[in-house]
Amino acid sequence: MTYTVHSTESAAEGARSTLKAAKEAYGFVPNLLGVMAEAPALLKGYATLSKIFEESSFTPAERQVVLLTTSFENGCSYCMAAHSAVAGMQRVPQDVIQSLRTGDPIADARLEALRQFTAKVVETRGWPAKADVSAFHAAGFSKAQVLEVVLGVGLKTLSNYANHIADTPLDAAFKPLEWSRSA
Repeated sequence: MTYTVHSTESAAEGARSTLKAAKEAYGFVPNLLGVMAEAPALLKGYATLSKIFEESSFTPAERQVVLLTTSFENGCSYCMAAHSAVAGMQRVPQDVIQSLRTGDPIADARLEALRQFTAKVVETRGWPAKADVSAFHAAGFSKAQVLEVVLGVGLKTLSNYANHIADTPLDAAFKPLEWSRSA
């Protein structure tokens, strides 16, 4: 089944305001949001969780580590390309972005601890070992941040799974950062 990439004109009424806001913010409607517009509740949920995750205690770079690690672990080509672009715009160092795209360790010990813990949360479906949680705390992260990782994983899993099911086409804006698991 092919999913339509909706525009502000073709989307159901319940999705139009979210798509219009995205167009104002980014200058275009990302295909992910256009696909999600098929189910306005999903689109609204994703947009709302995105805003809430931005209010977490994580820095912009730390948030991108969570989102890119989740997308890497879930094998989401669309989100890897899109968040590689966003991470670049948020001035995440290129070596960090490259490590996240390849699954290699990050040189920055704190960001690497965040990458490892996020990967464990995804891999274990939310059942990281006590040693994984302890290592995360030892790297300077709080109990609240353990749960904020869960928020970021949940947010990104929504888009990863929607992209897998809908086979969302990559936007031209993200094409230079196209990604596949073998890349």
